[in-house]
Amino acid sequence: MRTTRQHTRQIFVGPIPVGGGAPIAVQTMANVPTTNVPAVLNQIARAKDLGCDIFRVAVPDMQAAEALKELCAKSSLPLVADIHFDYRLALAAIEAGIDALRINPGNIGSIDRVKAVVTAAKARKLPIRIGVNGGSLDKALLAKYGSATPEALVESALQHVKILEDLDFQDIKISVKASDIERTLAAYRLLAEKTAYPLHLGLTEAGTFLRGTVTSCVALSRLLEEGLGDTLRISLTAPIEEEVRVGVELLRACNLRAPGAWVTSCPTCGRTRVDVRAAAEKVADTLEAFYRDHPHAKRLHVAVMGCVVNGPGEAREADLALCGGDGTFALFQKGEHLCTLPENEALADLLQRIEAASL
Repeated sequence: MRTTRQHTRQIFVGPIPVGGGAPIAVQTMANVPTTNVPAVLNQIARAKDLGCDIFRVAVPDMQAAEALKELCAKSSLPLVADIHFDYRLALAAIEAGIDALRINPGNIGSIDRVKAVVTAAKARKLPIRIGVNGGSLDKALLAKYGSATPEALVESALQHVKILEDLDFQDIKISVKASDIERTLAAYRLLAEKTAYPLHLGLTEAGTFLRGTVTSCVALSRLLEEGLGDTLRISLTAPIEEEVRVGVELLRACNLRAPGAWVTSCPTCGRTRVDVRAAAEKVADTLEAFYRDHPHAKRLHVAVMGCVVNGPGEAREADLALCGGDGTFALFQKGEHLCTLPENEALADLLQRIEAASL
């Protein structure tokens, strides 16, 4: 894994630094109407608990812009307003207290309208993300290049950048997303050669949970390995919680985010007589919540194994371990067998021991 990241300018989305060597921020986006304030706030709270840093909401009309007032006042994460075509929605979002805009200045009308948005954003020191997607590329560029090539995506992005730069605005981050790996890689590499603005990584329309996760991780891990990227979103046709989980785990796997729960668990087989999946997920979720509340706690290695074939061996390698039997778990600490308990009792006992040993 490359340790040297490309140097980029630094902007701030609320209190979150993006670029300039800051930790890579994880983002997601509400998938409920922005006007449904309680539902959006619930998603924000859940996303934050899972490690999300920045949250985006769609602003398709003035009713959504009005809802931003309450969302901005109550959100526990900095909010980005996603706006297309109507500059008045951007002005309303800024007035409502938004922390950043996702807007392409070439798509919101005359230069006077763009200037009005830039002036308002400057007054509040709000950044603007220029987001170019392969599926919504300008017709002139499609005609020039024949399709949404990496060169077309980058040229589109830099056209939007120039509009902002001509208005003396530089608090910019950029994304150039396609729905496949190779175009996405080529576009970000080309863009990184041409600008020092922070880069928002992602694939657009990556797919359902399994395909989208695999495709996104293959593409983004290669860019991260090359030192590219300052913030990312894993775009999935799945609950937003899964986007955050995948984004966080990707960064951990690339040694770009602090470690979380370290749980080893077996894939199970016909010998298994306990619910290994439920136990492992419960341990992992409990540990993640515990480490959020106690960031300096010791990270323990916990094993949850289904039977005696590999269980005792893994138990020797772990700080604490469960080894499954017939409706029971044997509990080990540092490889030493402590006791054997019924399934539910063993899990509760393990969680208590984890907390005691971590502090």
